[in-house]
Amino acid sequence: MRGRGPGGTRCGRVLSVLLVLAALQLGSLVAPAYACGCGAMVPSERSRIAVGRETSVVHWDGRTEQIVMRLTVHGDAREAAWIMPVPHRASVELGEAALFDELAEITAPVWETRHHFWPRDGDWPFGERDGAGAPVPGAAAAPVGVVDRRRLGPFDVARLTATDPDALRTWLEGNGFALPGPLEAALRPYVDQGWEYVAVRLAPEEAGAVLTGALDPLRLRFASDRPVYPMRLSRLARTAQSLGLYVIAEHRMEPSGAIGGREPEVTFAGRLERTVPDGAVAGLVGDGPAFLTAFDQSFPDPSRIDGDHELRAAAADTPYRTVRHRDELLAVGGVPAWPLSVLAVLLLAVAVALRAVRRRRAR
Repeated sequence: MRGRGPGGTRCGRVLSVLLVLAALQLGSLVAPAYACGCGAMVPSERSRIAVGRETSVVHWDGRTEQIVMRLTVHGDAREAAWIMPVPHRASVELGEAALFDELAEITAPVWETRHHFWPRDGDWPFGERDGAGAPVPGAAAAPVGVVDRRRLGPFDVARLTATDPDALRTWLEGNGFALPGPLEAALRPYVDQGWEYVAVRLAPEEAGAVLTGALDPLRLRFASDRPVYPMRLSRLARTAQSLGLYVIAEHRMEPSGAIGGREPEVTFAGRLERTVPDGAVAGLVGDGPAFLTAFDQSFPDPSRIDGDHELRAAAADTPYRTVRHRDELLAVGGVPAWPLSVLAVLLLAVAVALRAVRRRRAR
């Protein structure tokens, strides 16, 4: 399923930052409904937004983790705030959309053709199938602190710290924000672990436009002695969640568990060939060894998510590639084989019958 983003203690901070940004820029951000990706997304009052697909790239070199994350959303919100917890202080910058295109091409399934003898629905004489329907391949911290805040393209990004969920709530309310109770409870584990947070205010650059489709990706970088992909806040989502995760490390990686969703499905595993030295993948990975593992995972009931994805090296660097089959009617010279075979059997039967008749007459 899926890049990684920096940080840990940032979950509380991200929430604070996100709310700060929204409070400063939007005036007030009360969220009777909210949706979550790996972070929490809070729309403006009386609007709706849902994260239908979350696609991320995690790169870990043993010391530093990078998360490039892209959310696909739908709804009628013109502005929204997004919160991402990170285990350590993270740097934030815009990511490259081309990164996801390159990885999708690298991990694309291999298509193989399987032939069947007898016609099926759509085959002659039951109808012609033209193939169009086939799939296409430090010092004591204050209870709430603002590390910094800046503009990145369409994003207003703030980095926050928080050592007390109650103080964070007080700060948010004092700045014109109402923090949903469930979100405060979900942040507690991150606050207890001293994680930080990245808060982002999302707003379309075109006046009056709504947030929909694939948003611009964000790239987070932070120190990490073990790769982790924050997912706990996604339990607040009100619709089923879908995660696509690309993991790039020295060896093949695997999640330590399903964390409340269906079992992650490996869709690709293999060494990265740097065929495009100046491409987005090469820019993310650099010159070090790189093994790419891709996962897909669904969360039909997000409320069951009980942790973050902790990634570990697999027992072996076994390569894998998804193989999909294209079924075709067996043909000879463009003519379906089955009627030719039936005709041949009939002719053989006629020949045998005629021979038998001749023998009887000869007797």
